[in-house]
Amino acid sequence: MRNIRNLDLNLLRTLDALLDEGSVTRAAERLALTQPAVSGMLTRLRDSFEDPLFVRSQRGLVPTARAQALAIPIKRVLGEIEGMLQPPDFDPAQASLTLAVAATDYAQRTLLMPLLAALRDQAPGIRLAVRAIEEPRVAQQLASGELDMAILTPDSVSPGLQAMHLYDEQYVCAMRVGHPATGHLDLDTFCTLEHAIVSLGSGAFHGVSDEALARIGRARRVCLSVPSFLMLLEVLRSSDLIGVLPSRLVQPGDGLQVVEPPLAIAGFSKVLAWHERTHHHPAHRWVRALLASIGEQPQGLMRS
Repeated sequence: MRNIRNLDLNLLRTLDALLDEGSVTRAAERLALTQPAVSGMLTRLRDSFEDPLFVRSQRGLVPTARAQALAIPIKRVLGEIEGMLQPPDFDPAQASLTLAVAATDYAQRTLLMPLLAALRDQAPGIRLAVRAIEEPRVAQQLASGELDMAILTPDSVSPGLQAMHLYDEQYVCAMRVGHPATGHLDLDTFCTLEHAIVSLGSGAFHGVSDEALARIGRARRVCLSVPSFLMLLEVLRSSDLIGVLPSRLVQPGDGLQVVEPPLAIAGFSKVLAWHERTHHHPAHRWVRALLASIGEQPQGLMRS
């Protein structure tokens, strides 16, 4: 780059959009500019960085090695500038922004519902756009700004993302109130009863409980596979099926009771992930701290 005095912030925003979109047309739509305006900015960018930055192909604009090297630093700079423009003393009650958060239906119930209640009380100007998790795309969505945060498990956090531990979760066995197995659920009864299981998109009849049973030479009867935990709760409430599910999922008023599973089943952790571009943003930092405090609060029913 010849001279920083010749490069304005709008050029960096345009380069960021072109890197994300791979198209002058889509970048123009994202920036609310005309295609000729974006093409003119690309010409200025090429002159400033003394590099073609993009070459045309059948798939659209392909970034050069120089452009690829600029992608992360530009997002970092733009994020820091956005943070600088926020009031020095962040006031949640006066904040006005929209946050896009990706989560499974489980995390939506255990974390985002309490977050929404807290936002309505403390920061009514902050809106939530809740998205379903698309694990292969999460890192790119966070980098591009399509997402601001994602609630994940530690092993699904891509290198280069920021992450914060929220809580550790354990499994319980849940059933309707008054179920015959409520008083005592031994291993033989557990294996004999009919189970319902959550299988996200695959329709499988095998999960972590089955892996734990296999290790001790046992098996259970799984007769129903559903695509969401919220559907599982309704099934358990209205039938004699039982289910092994995360403890925080079962809340008072659900019409369910929980007991300890009659064998050891490994739990899991939940983390919050975000991109460095929003790391110092005051509003994002405040919401992340709010989610951390929600994660620290005990939830779910007492086990019998």
